Order: sequence, then structure tokens, then C-alpha cells
Amino acid sequence: MQWSLLRPVGLVPAALVLTTIAASAEGGKSAGPSEFLLVAQIVLLIAVGRGLGELMQRIGQPSVIGELLAGIILGPSLFGWIWPEAQHAIFPKTPEQKAMIDGIAQFGILLLLLLTGMETDLKLVRKVGRAAIAISIAGILVPFACGFALGEFLPDALLPDPQARLVASLFMGTALSISSVKIVAVVVREMNFMRRNVGQIIVATAVIDDTIGWIIIAVIFSLASHGTLDFGSVAKAVLGTLAFLAVSFTIGRRLVFQLIRWANDNLVSAAAVITVILLLMSVMAMITHLIGVHTVLGAFVAGILVGESPILTRQIDERLRGLISSFFMPVFFGLAGLSADLSVLRDPNLLMLTGLLVVIASVGKFGGAFVGGTVGGLNARESLALASGMNARGSTEVIIATIGLSIGVLSQNLFTMIVTMAILTTMAMPPMLRAALAKLPMNQEERERLEREEFERRGFIANLERPLLAVDDSVNATFAAHVAGLIAGMRGLPITVLHIGERAKEKDKGEDESHEAVVKKAAETVSASGDGNAGSVDVVTRARRAELAETIADEARKGFDLLVVGIDKVAAAKDRFNRKIEDIAAEFEGPLAIVAAKGKHLKQPIPDALNILVPVSGSGISKRGAEVAVALAQAGSGSLRVIYVATTRDKGAQRGTSRGLSQETGILKDTSDLAARYEVDITTTLRVNRAPEAAILREIDTTDVDLVVMGVDRIEANHLSFGGVAAAVLRQSKASVLLVSSGEAQRPPAEKA
Repeated sequence: MQWSLLRPVGLVPAALVLTTIAASAEGGKSAGPSEFLLVAQIVLLIAVGRGLGELMQRIGQPSVIGELLAGIILGPSLFGWIWPEAQHAIFPKTPEQKAMIDGIAQFGILLLLLLTGMETDLKLVRKVGRAAIAISIAGILVPFACGFALGEFLPDALLPDPQARLVASLFMGTALSISSVKIVAVVVREMNFMRRNVGQIIVATAVIDDTIGWIIIAVIFSLASHGTLDFGSVAKAVLGTLAFLAVSFTIGRRLVFQLIRWANDNLVSAAAVITVILLLMSVMAMITHLIGVHTVLGAFVAGILVGESPILTRQIDERLRGLISSFFMPVFFGLAGLSADLSVLRDPNLLMLTGLLVVIASVGKFGGAFVGGTVGGLNARESLALASGMNARGSTEVIIATIGLSIGVLSQNLFTMIVTMAILTTMAMPPMLRAALAKLPMNQEERERLEREEFERRGFIANLERPLLAVDDSVNATFAAHVAGLIAGMRGLPITVLHIGERAKEKDKGEDESHEAVVKKAAETVSASGDGNAGSVDVVTRARRAELAETIADEARKGFDLLVVGIDKVAAAKDRFNRKIEDIAAEFEGPLAIVAAKGKHLKQPIPDALNILVPVSGSGISKRGAEVAVALAQAGSGSLRVIYVATTRDKGAQRGTSRGLSQETGILKDTSDLAARYEVDITTTLRVNRAPEAAILREIDTTDVDLVVMGVDRIEANHLSFGGVAAAVLRQSKASVLLVSSGEAQRPPAEKA
């Protein structure tokens, strides 16, 4: 039965061995490293690793477990035990051949740390920082002490250099104390606990564990390279690491953002941003190597800085994740599995030591995290969930063990024991954490916070990354710059000001009157209750260098997700927009915000406050308009009035009925709830049996509003159109108008007979 199951496993290696023999026959025994063997190794590791990773995910385990098992199956533990000749032929131990795939794996380590850094949410750490730091310190100290003690009592036979036991003990302490933030985050996200209080603390603690662990590993690497406890070299490594981190998170943060934006906006080659990120990662890795610590720290910090870049994070993450997950992860973790020879565990002494290692690692981390959770203010159930999550080592442990093996701190047997411990603790964590999280109740305060965050996550403003402001030299452009500055200032978004007038620059305006200055001044007035970056925006200026349509098309490809337009003479005759606006809209497929300054804003385009009116109808696009209006009211410290108007689609069915009235009041309540989330006071008005445009214009005439914000759909037509209601309001309103459009054109609604 055993052979019938194992025989199919050997079919692919057998075919490859035969082909390898045939291919190398011409070269004879003197042949050097084989490219064919390299490709065959990669094919096997990817195919088996990804296949087993898929199987692991289907049974609720992380895919990295499957990739590790693939290496174990293809290595001496199984394949080499069943058919050693074939295994040695495909994975020879000759230094030249091994160096080829090891080089790929070593670069894979850097990419894995880059991705881990990109997934590190420092905002989350800041949010629950005090509790997470206290928990993390306790969760590191206890298992570190256990691991260090274990290293001191390990038999000399398990150490590659018994004279350097101190380094090995420090390495063991670090290996047992670190957790895998990737595995923890996957399970917490799967259980929908990522935004729960305990979920945030678990992930934040894992992030801190990871960060501290990589710093310690970097210092231990410096210690190992000198062989003895040289306080001078250790001090140099520690001070160099602190200086590197200080520069990275101050000057480096802005430099990385500027590099990403420059590459995206100026380079025309494919995947230019990815190229810049890879170069940045490599340079930072080399810098950490030069200061005497391991390259993984540079790659990890580079990932954090890239992840914190305020633009293009989703696109970068998707492209890099695909390459790393499909190629580098199965190769690296497969090679780690190949290096772990589980057949040595047939030795009862080694098996017993491995079991002891698993117990010490689990009890130390579990106990330390549980005590830390209790000290940090968590109850028993929350501390249990925290301890369950922290016990997973996963990919992080394997990377650390691989580094230890490569620098000679770990022996082959000790490496196998640590990889075994990583597999067992990682496989035990998901069911334990799921069981612990399932028993945690939710209090009212947490429920309200989750509802607010879920709403904001789906919102339009909350998902903006990069607005573009297109302006000429008119008064309307100044008012549009003020509005754009308020929007960008809410979350500290970088904004690009594109001058599309006949003059490339505003030569007649002083520095304090420029559109860039208006944007920055508006952003600075934003309430501090917004995002942590509220009030601070990065402004870049661009001048029109070609025809208007060509200029907009060139900018549109750079990833802007909102275009704010402020030019003179917005409307033309016969309910048509100015030709310039139509040209702009034709080349920009995303959402538009078209600004038309009227009334007092023609004399005071930079108002102290905005008194806003927003019509709502319950449609998705009117909700977008309401969200923008609420955000502007909060940012601009003004008032907000909400009026319900029946649209073409619903006014005939709803007018005069109790069902319609109930729906109308419900829509107004939804908008009131939205305003309450932003802590904005509103006044609501219900207008029935009146055409939408008449109701809106009547409200403008009878109140003190000075800005109307309307969410509008693009209507399919031979010219730019947002429908008759928007056209009438734009033409007849005495107050300024802001039209916030959808990205795609909609078919006009069918009129009822």
C-alpha cells in the first residue's frame, strides 16, 4: 500500500532524471553547473509547493506549510529516502550547482521581507501602541529567556562551534521569541477580527515582535561575524542600526514617497515603479550590510516605507505579491524544507530534544503573551486569544533558521529541529486562534466603532489616494484650489496642481496667492479630528505642455482617482459645458469634481467657512455627493443643510404615499448618521410634490447657503451631460456649485408614459 501511494510521487523526478542524464551525457563528468538542472529544480519546487500550498489552504492551514512540506517531500526526508540516486541527481550538493538556486533563494528572502514590511501597519501599532508594546515586551522576554537557557544547555554535538555558544544561545532566544505576523494576520482577517479591539492588539503585537526580532537578528549577525563578544563591534552595530532606523523613518520616508511618485509620473517603461522599489530595497539592504548587520533589516524597513507611501499602494502590492507568491516563496521555503532532513529524528535523543524544543517554544511564547495580555489590560479570554495567535512561527522562523544556518550559528540538525518546531506551532495556531476568537463577545462601544469604520472603508473620501487639480488663472480656479485643499487635507493626500491656462505659470501672482499656496492653506485649516496626516499635504506643480486633451490624457495614466476642475466659464449656452471641460472629461475616466464659483465666492474665493446644501435621493451617486459635502463641512468648519429630492426614477412612484414618505425620511436619517460619524451638525429639509431642480433652487433662495454639492451621474450623450437637474441648478443657482460625478457614463433613465 505504501509503495502504491509513493510510486506516483517518483514519476516526475524519474522523468526529469532520465532527461538530465541524457542532457548531461554530452558534457561528461567535467560538465559545470547545469542550467537545465536549475530550471528542473525550480519547476519541481514551484509545482509541488504551490500544489501543496493550495491543499493546505483548503483545509484551513497557511500555504507556506505546503511549500515547506514540498521541500521535505523532495528532500532527503522522503524522496531521498525512497530513491536517493534520483534525489541526488536532481538536487546535487556540488557547490557550483547549489550556489545557483541558493542565489535565487537569498534574493527571495529580501523580497519576502519587503512584502512583510509592506504588510506592517504602523498606524495600527500607533493606535493601540501602549498596550501592544507592553504585551510584546512580555511576550518576547519570557520565550527569549527560555530559548537562551535552552541554548546554554544544548549538547556540544548540536552546535557547529561550541566555543561560540553565547551567539548560538542568543540566536535560539530570538528564534523562540519571534512570531509570524503574516500567519497571524491571515487568520485574524479570515475570522473578521482585523478591526476588533483584540484583533488589532494581536496583529500590532506581532508587528512589534517582528520588528524587534529583525533588529536583534541583525545585531546577532554582527556578533556572529566577529566570532566573539566584541563590545566595540556590537556597539557599532547597535548604533548603526539605530541611526539607520532614525534616518529611514524621517528623511527616508519622504524620499521613498518622492521616488515612487517620480517614477510613476516621469518614466514610461513598463513596471517602472516596481523597478525603483526593487532598487530601493537592494540599496537599503546593502546599507545595513555595510553597517555590520544583516541585509534582511534593510529589506524589511524598505517594505515598511513603501507600504506607508500615500500613493499607488494597492497597485504595488498586487504586482509584487503575485511575483513573490508564485515564484520566490515556493523556491525559498522549498529549499528550506530540502535542508531539513527529518530522517535524523529517528535518533531518539534528537527526537526527544525536538519535542522539548516545541514544548519550550510553545509554553514560553504562550505564557509570555498571556502574562503580557493580562498586564496590558486584556481579560482572560482576550489574553488566551492573544497567546494562541503569538505562538505561530511560520515563515518568519524559517527565514531566521536559514540565516542561522548560512552564517554558521546553527548546525544542520539544529536547523531541522527549528524548522520542525515552526511547522508544528504554525499548524496548531489557526484552529486554536479560531476557537479562542469565536468565544469573544462584542460590547456596544466596539460595535459602534466597527460600524463607523466599515462605513468609512466603503466610502468615497476614505478611499481617495491621489487627487489632481486642473486650473487656469481665473477666480473660479482659486475657489477650486480651496475646495481641493480641504479634500486633500482631510487625510493628508498628495495633490498635483496642473495649470491648463494659456500661460504655463502664474507670473502675475505672488507666491502667497498661487494655487499651490491656496491648497496648502486650505489643508492647514482642516480639523485635527481627521486622519493622522490631516492638515499636511504634498503639492506638486505641472504646467500644460501640449494640447489640453493630450495633457489630460497624459496625466490620467498616472493613477489619479479624482480630478477637480476649476476654470473660467464652466457653462456654455444651451445647457452645455465649456468646451475645455468637455475635452477634460473625455480624457479622464475617473470621478470628476467640477467647481463653479458664484455669488460671494467671486469676490472672496478663499472663504473662512462654507455653508453647504446637498440634495439627496437615496441613489448611490447622491450618497457620494453627501459624503463629499459632509467632509467639506467638517474640514471647512461651516454648516450643512440636507434636502431630499425625488429623482426621475422614483418621484412618480413615491409622491404622496406613506411608503414614499417613510423612504424619504429614512434617506435623510442615513445622511444624518453619516454627518454624525464626522461630528457635523446638519439641518434636514423634506420637499415633496416639487420638481428636484425647483426644490433645490427654492432652498438656495430661502437660506444662507453659498455652496451646493451634488452627486451626479455621467449620462451617455454626444456631449458631457449630468442630466437636466444638474444643468438647471448650474445655470440658475445664485450659490456656488460643486458637481461630483461618477466615473462611468450611465444610460439615461427611461421616462414613464
